[in-house]
Amino acid sequence: MEKMISYFRLSKAELSKVIFPLKQQVKTAFYAVIIVVTVVSLYLALIDWIMSISLKLILG
Repeated sequence: MEKMISYFRLSKAELSKVIFPLKQQVKTAFYAVIIVVTVVSLYLALIDWIMSISLKLILG
């Protein structure tokens, strides 16, 4: 039982050291991820479209 109590005390101490992001930081990171994913998706779609057209021209 003493080990469990010690575990919870140490967990509480470690949790107090954690710096949680602010709401604005989370929003900014979220928007950055959405923008990067969108740009990469569009780039890959463009490459796919170009390769598809090239293959059609090559094969006839």
